[in-house]
Amino acid sequence: MSLLKHFPLKATRVFILLFHLTKLNAQPHAAFADSLRKANHIPEIVYAHISSSNIYEIKALGTTKINSTHSASLTDKFRIGSNTKSVTAFIAALLVKEGKLQWNTKFFDLFPELKSTSDPAHEALTLVNLLSMRTHLYAYSYYYDKPEQTDFSGDEYQQRYQFLAWCLKQPAVSDTNSIHFSNLGYVMAGFMLEKVTGQTYKQLVEELGKKLDIHFYFGQPNSTDSLQPWGHNKDLTPEPPGDNYKLNWLLAAGNISVNLPDYVKFVQLQLKGLNGKSDLLSTGEYNYIHFGLPQVSLGWFWSIDEQGRHWSTHTGNPGSFLTQVTFCKEKDLAVLIFMNAQTPASESAMELLTNELIKN
Repeated sequence: MSLLKHFPLKATRVFILLFHLTKLNAQPHAAFADSLRKANHIPEIVYAHISSSNIYEIKALGTTKINSTHSASLTDKFRIGSNTKSVTAFIAALLVKEGKLQWNTKFFDLFPELKSTSDPAHEALTLVNLLSMRTHLYAYSYYYDKPEQTDFSGDEYQQRYQFLAWCLKQPAVSDTNSIHFSNLGYVMAGFMLEKVTGQTYKQLVEELGKKLDIHFYFGQPNSTDSLQPWGHNKDLTPEPPGDNYKLNWLLAAGNISVNLPDYVKFVQLQLKGLNGKSDLLSTGEYNYIHFGLPQVSLGWFWSIDEQGRHWSTHTGNPGSFLTQVTFCKEKDLAVLIFMNAQTPASESAMELLTNELIKN
C-alpha cells in the first residue's frame, strides 16, 4: 500500500452474464502477458481492457500458487490493497450525498474523546483531508514493527480503535507543503463512516456490493478456500492462510479482496459517472472524487496528459499481491491488472503490461 510509482500516460453465472452483456473479442495480448508472467516468475496474472459499457479483453493466466497445477480462473479473488481506498472514498461520497456528513466534517467532532491524547497538529483534520492524504499523520503501513498485536486487546473494532489512538499520539510530520502518504487517513475516515451510519465498515462495503452486484470480501483469498490465489512475497514465498492483524487494523485503507470481473463493474461505474451515465452520483460529484484536488483527490491519483485528457490510477500492494487500475475519462478506456506476487519483477511486469494495453 505504498505511493504509486508508475503513471503510464505518455508513451458459471458471472461468465454467462459477461458473455451476453459485453463485447468479448479475441485475446490479442494473452501471449504477451503470459510471457511476462513466466519470465518474471509470477504465478498468476489476470487482466482486463474495458470501456464504460464493454469488456474488450479479459483473461486469467497461470496458476493460483507457485509450483501448483491449479489453473487460474476469472473467479479467483485477489487482495487489492490500496485500491480499497477508492471503495472507501466512494462510500463516503454516497454518505455525503445523503447528508450523513459533509466533506468538511472534522474527525474530532465525531471522536472528541481522542482529541486530548492526540498530537495537536491533527485537530483540524476533515473527511476530505483524510481521503486526499493532506494530513500530518504518522506514515504507518503493514510492514512497520510497532505497535505489536499484544499492545491491544478486545475484538477487531476495539483493536482498530486502540491502534488509531496509539498512532494519533505519534509525532506529526512537519512538511506542510506536500501530500503526505499515510494509510491512517483512511483508517480515520473509516471510523467516521461507521460513526455516522451505526454500521461497521464491513457492513457498509457489503451494502455497496449489493447495490452494485459486486461480491467484496476481506482478508486473504486462501483463508476459506485453499484453491483460491495464494499471495507471494518479495521472495516468492506463498503466504499461508490466516488473518494479517495489521491489515485488519488498516481495514478501510487496504484489506478488500475481489475477483476481476466484479472489480471491472466498479471501474465501469467510475467511467459511466464521469461521462454523465450514472444515477448514484452526479457527474460533478464523480469529477470531484477523481479530480477535485491537485494530484491526489479522493481515493485516486490523477494527471492530465499532453492532449489534455484526464487519467485516474491507483496501485495496491499489500505485501503479497499487486493490483493496478488505470483509466482515462475522455478515451472511455480502462486497464485493470491483478497479480498474486509482489516482487520487483512483478512491478516491472505490471508497468510493461499496462503500457502495452493502453497503447493498443
